[in-house]
Amino acid sequence: MDFGGMLKKAQEMQQKMSEVKASLKNIQAEGVANNGAVKVIMNGDHEMIKIDIDPKLMTEEKEVLEDLIVIATNNAKKEIEVKSSEEMSKITGGLKL
Repeated sequence: MDFGGMLKKAQEMQQKMSEVKASLKNIQAEGVANNGAVKVIMNGDHEMIKIDIDPKLMTEEKEVLEDLIVIATNNAKKEIEVKSSEEMSKITGGLKL
C-alpha cells in the first residue's frame, strides 16, 4: 500500500471539501407556503435573507401568518440541505461523510 499517496489524496479531498463548504454559504434557496403567498429566501448558512408576504395575507389572523412563515422557512431549509448535499456529493463522489 502506498500510504503517502493515500495521505495526499485525503488531503486533496479535505481541501476540496473546505472550498465547497466556503462556497455553500453563497447558495440560496426559496421556501414557499400557501401557493407562494409567503416566500422565504435562505442562504447556505441557513440564514433568512429575505421574506416576502403577499399583502392580501395581512388581513389574516396572526397565528395563520405565523404558521405560513414557519412552513416557508422550513421548506427553504430543506431545499438548502438538498443543494448542500448535492454539492458535497460532487466532491466526495457520493460518499456520505
